[in-house]
Amino acid sequence: MSEATATRVLVVDDEPQILRALRVILRDAGFEVLQAATVEQALDAAALRPPAAAIVDLVLPDGDGVDVTRSLRGWSAMPIIVLSAVGEEDEKVRALEAGADDYVTKPFGLKELVARLQAALRRAGAGQAEPVIRVDGLELDLPAHQLRIDGRPVHLTPIEFDLLRTLVRNRGRLLTHRALLIEVWGPEYADDVQVLRVHIANLRRKIEPADAPPRYIRTDPGVGYRFAG
Repeated sequence: MSEATATRVLVVDDEPQILRALRVILRDAGFEVLQAATVEQALDAAALRPPAAAIVDLVLPDGDGVDVTRSLRGWSAMPIIVLSAVGEEDEKVRALEAGADDYVTKPFGLKELVARLQAALRRAGAGQAEPVIRVDGLELDLPAHQLRIDGRPVHLTPIEFDLLRTLVRNRGRLLTHRALLIEVWGPEYADDVQVLRVHIANLRRKIEPADAPPRYIRTDPGVGYRFAG
Protein backbone atom coordinates (compact mmCIF):
# COMPACT_ATOMS: atom_id res chain seq x y z
CA MET A 1 0.00 0.00 0.00
CA SER A 2 1.48 3.39 -0.95
CA GLU A 3 1.81 6.16 1.62
CA ALA A 4 -0.64 8.18 -0.45
CA THR A 5 -3.38 5.63 0.19
CA ALA A 6 -2.27 4.24 3.58
CA THR A 7 -4.34 4.94 6.67
CA ARG A 8 -2.64 7.79 8.53
CA VAL A 9 -1.95 7.39 12.25
CA LEU A 10 -0.64 10.10 14.58
CA VAL A 11 1.86 8.76 17.15
CA VAL A 12 2.70 11.06 20.07
CA ASP A 13 5.51 10.09 22.47
CA ASP A 14 8.60 11.89 23.73
CA GLU A 15 10.71 8.72 23.99
CA PRO A 16 12.69 8.38 20.72
CA GLN A 17 13.05 4.60 21.00
CA ILE A 18 9.29 4.14 21.34
CA LEU A 19 8.63 6.45 18.38
CA ARG A 20 11.10 4.48 16.27
CA ALA A 21 9.59 1.14 17.25
CA LEU A 22 6.05 2.30 16.60
CA ARG A 23 7.00 3.85 13.26
CA VAL A 24 8.53 0.57 12.07
CA ILE A 25 5.74 -1.74 13.27
CA LEU A 26 2.95 0.53 12.01
CA ARG A 27 4.55 1.02 8.60
CA ASP A 28 5.06 -2.74 8.32
CA ALA A 29 1.32 -3.09 9.04
CA GLY A 30 0.50 -0.73 6.17
CA PHE A 31 -0.04 2.56 8.02
CA GLU A 32 1.33 5.99 7.27
CA VAL A 33 2.85 7.43 10.46
CA LEU A 34 2.79 11.04 11.68
CA GLN A 35 5.20 11.55 14.58
CA ALA A 36 5.13 14.10 17.39
CA ALA A 37 6.96 14.43 20.68
CA THR A 38 4.96 17.23 22.32
CA VAL A 39 1.37 18.42 22.66
CA GLU A 40 2.08 21.38 20.38
CA GLN A 41 3.67 19.22 17.67
CA ALA A 42 0.81 16.72 17.87
CA LEU A 43 -1.93 19.30 17.42
CA ASP A 44 -0.04 21.04 14.60
CA ALA A 45 0.53 17.75 12.78
CA ALA A 46 -3.10 16.68 13.17
CA ALA A 47 -4.36 20.04 11.89
CA LEU A 48 -2.10 19.99 8.81
CA ARG A 49 -2.63 16.33 7.91
CA PRO A 50 -5.68 14.95 9.75
CA PRO A 51 -5.10 11.35 10.81
CA ALA A 52 -7.57 8.48 10.89
CA ALA A 53 -6.45 7.50 14.40
CA ALA A 54 -4.03 8.53 17.14
CA ILE A 55 -1.77 6.78 19.65
CA VAL A 56 -0.89 9.20 22.44
CA ASP A 57 1.42 8.87 25.45
CA LEU A 58 -0.04 10.26 28.68
CA VAL A 59 3.15 12.03 29.80
CA LEU A 60 4.54 14.70 27.46
CA PRO A 61 7.03 17.55 28.02
CA ASP A 62 4.58 20.42 27.51
CA GLY A 63 1.38 18.87 28.85
CA ASP A 64 -0.19 15.44 28.78
CA GLY A 65 -2.07 13.02 26.59
CA VAL A 66 -5.34 14.22 28.07
CA ASP A 67 -4.73 17.64 26.52
CA VAL A 68 -4.11 16.04 23.13
CA THR A 69 -7.13 13.76 23.46
CA ARG A 70 -9.48 16.56 24.46
CA SER A 71 -8.29 18.81 21.63
CA LEU A 72 -8.59 16.08 18.99
CA ARG A 73 -12.00 15.06 20.27
CA GLY A 74 -13.16 18.65 19.81
CA TRP A 75 -13.19 18.21 16.04
CA SER A 76 -12.79 14.50 15.28
CA ALA A 77 -14.32 11.14 16.17
CA MET A 78 -11.09 9.31 15.26
CA PRO A 79 -10.10 6.35 17.47
CA ILE A 80 -7.61 7.44 20.15
CA ILE A 81 -5.47 4.98 22.13
CA VAL A 82 -3.48 6.29 25.08
CA LEU A 83 -0.21 4.80 26.35
CA SER A 84 0.36 4.84 30.09
CA ALA A 85 2.79 3.57 32.67
CA VAL A 86 1.73 1.19 35.42
CA GLY A 87 0.23 3.11 38.34
CA GLU A 88 -1.25 5.98 36.32
CA GLU A 89 -4.80 4.83 37.04
CA ASP A 90 -6.27 8.28 37.62
CA GLU A 91 -4.67 9.57 34.43
CA LYS A 92 -6.12 6.68 32.45
CA VAL A 93 -9.58 7.56 33.71
CA ARG A 94 -9.04 11.23 32.85
CA ALA A 95 -7.99 10.31 29.32
CA LEU A 96 -10.97 8.01 28.81
CA GLU A 97 -13.35 10.66 30.10
CA ALA A 98 -11.74 13.18 27.73
CA GLY A 99 -12.69 10.90 24.83
CA ALA A 100 -9.97 8.26 24.44
CA ASP A 101 -11.23 4.91 23.17
CA ASP A 102 -8.75 2.61 24.88
CA TYR A 103 -5.43 2.50 26.69
CA VAL A 104 -2.39 0.24 26.64
CA THR A 105 -0.05 -0.02 29.63
CA LYS A 106 3.72 0.17 29.19
CA PRO A 107 5.60 -2.02 28.57
CA PHE A 108 3.34 -3.29 25.83
CA GLY A 109 3.55 -5.75 22.96
CA LEU A 110 3.80 -3.98 19.61
CA LYS A 111 1.66 -6.59 17.86
CA GLU A 112 -1.05 -6.21 20.51
CA LEU A 113 -1.04 -2.44 20.00
CA VAL A 114 -1.43 -2.83 16.23
CA ALA A 115 -4.28 -5.30 16.76
CA ARG A 116 -6.06 -2.87 19.09
CA LEU A 117 -5.59 -0.06 16.59
CA GLN A 118 -6.99 -2.15 13.74
CA ALA A 119 -9.98 -3.19 15.86
CA ALA A 120 -10.68 0.44 16.83
CA LEU A 121 -10.56 1.50 13.16
CA ARG A 122 -12.95 -1.32 12.20
CA ARG A 123 -15.40 -0.22 14.87
CA ALA A 124 -15.16 3.39 13.74
CA GLY A 125 -15.83 2.35 10.14
CA ALA A 126 -18.82 0.26 11.11
CA GLY A 127 -20.72 3.35 12.30
CA GLN A 128 -23.17 3.65 15.15
CA ALA A 129 -26.49 3.47 13.31
CA GLU A 130 -26.93 -0.30 13.12
CA PRO A 131 -30.61 -1.12 13.80
CA VAL A 132 -29.78 -4.71 14.78
CA ILE A 133 -26.40 -5.49 16.35
CA ARG A 134 -25.14 -9.08 16.31
CA VAL A 135 -22.09 -10.11 18.34
CA ASP A 136 -21.11 -13.68 19.20
CA GLY A 137 -24.63 -15.10 19.53
CA LEU A 138 -26.11 -11.90 20.97
CA GLU A 139 -28.69 -10.08 18.84
CA LEU A 140 -29.83 -6.66 20.01
CA ASP A 141 -32.75 -5.18 18.06
CA LEU A 142 -32.59 -1.48 18.89
CA PRO A 143 -35.87 -0.27 17.31
CA ALA A 144 -37.86 -3.14 18.83
CA HIS A 145 -36.06 -3.05 22.21
CA GLN A 146 -35.57 -6.82 22.03
CA LEU A 147 -32.65 -9.05 22.97
CA ARG A 148 -31.89 -12.62 21.97
CA ILE A 149 -29.00 -14.77 23.14
CA ASP A 150 -28.31 -17.74 20.87
CA GLY A 151 -31.83 -17.30 19.51
CA ARG A 152 -33.47 -17.23 22.96
CA PRO A 153 -35.47 -14.11 23.94
CA VAL A 154 -34.14 -12.41 27.07
CA HIS A 155 -36.26 -9.89 28.99
CA LEU A 156 -34.46 -6.75 30.15
CA THR A 157 -35.72 -3.85 32.21
CA PRO A 158 -35.55 -0.44 30.47
CA ILE A 159 -32.41 0.50 32.41
CA GLU A 160 -30.74 -2.83 31.61
CA PHE A 161 -31.57 -2.39 27.92
CA ASP A 162 -30.15 1.16 27.88
CA LEU A 163 -27.01 -0.02 29.67
CA LEU A 164 -26.49 -2.92 27.27
CA ARG A 165 -27.22 -0.71 24.25
CA THR A 166 -24.56 1.78 25.37
CA LEU A 167 -22.00 -0.97 25.91
CA VAL A 168 -22.75 -2.73 22.61
CA ARG A 169 -22.69 0.47 20.56
CA ASN A 170 -19.21 1.08 21.95
CA ARG A 171 -18.12 -2.55 21.74
CA GLY A 172 -14.44 -3.04 22.32
CA ARG A 173 -14.11 0.43 23.83
CA LEU A 174 -13.47 0.83 27.54
CA LEU A 175 -16.18 3.02 29.10
CA THR A 176 -15.53 4.52 32.52
CA HIS A 177 -17.99 4.20 35.38
CA ARG A 178 -18.70 7.92 35.14
CA ALA A 179 -19.30 7.83 31.37
CA LEU A 180 -21.79 4.97 31.70
CA LEU A 181 -23.61 6.56 34.63
CA ILE A 182 -24.02 9.89 32.83
CA GLU A 183 -25.11 8.24 29.57
CA VAL A 184 -27.65 5.84 31.10
CA TRP A 185 -28.84 7.56 34.30
CA GLY A 186 -27.92 11.22 33.82
CA PRO A 187 -25.39 13.70 35.28
CA GLU A 188 -26.89 13.57 38.75
CA TYR A 189 -25.75 9.91 39.03
CA ALA A 190 -22.20 10.57 37.78
CA ASP A 191 -20.52 9.35 40.99
CA ASP A 192 -22.94 6.59 42.02
CA VAL A 193 -20.74 3.65 41.08
CA GLN A 194 -22.68 1.25 43.31
CA VAL A 195 -25.83 1.77 41.21
CA LEU A 196 -23.86 0.82 38.11
CA ARG A 197 -22.32 -2.26 39.72
CA VAL A 198 -25.71 -3.57 40.83
CA HIS A 199 -27.19 -3.21 37.33
CA ILE A 200 -24.12 -4.71 35.67
CA ALA A 201 -24.45 -7.70 38.00
CA ASN A 202 -28.15 -8.07 37.14
CA LEU A 203 -27.43 -7.77 33.44
CA ARG A 204 -24.68 -10.37 33.62
CA ARG A 205 -26.99 -12.83 35.34
CA LYS A 206 -29.32 -12.58 32.36
CA ILE A 207 -26.85 -12.66 29.46
CA GLU A 208 -23.65 -14.34 30.66
CA PRO A 209 -23.16 -18.11 30.90
CA ALA A 210 -23.39 -19.47 34.43
CA ASP A 211 -20.21 -20.75 36.08
CA ALA A 212 -18.00 -19.55 33.22
CA PRO A 213 -15.82 -16.51 32.44
CA PRO A 214 -17.72 -13.47 31.13
CA ARG A 215 -18.62 -13.84 27.47
CA TYR A 216 -19.72 -10.28 26.77
CA ILE A 217 -19.11 -7.72 29.53
CA ARG A 218 -15.51 -7.38 30.67
CA THR A 219 -14.44 -5.49 33.81
CA ASP A 220 -11.42 -3.21 34.00
CA PRO A 221 -11.04 -3.00 37.80
CA GLY A 222 -11.35 0.48 39.20
CA VAL A 223 -11.96 2.02 35.76
CA GLY A 224 -15.05 0.69 33.99
CA TYR A 225 -16.45 -1.89 31.59
CA ARG A 226 -16.18 -2.87 27.96
CA PHE A 227 -18.30 -5.08 25.72
CA ALA A 228 -16.21 -7.73 23.98
CA GLY A 229 -16.17 -7.23 20.25
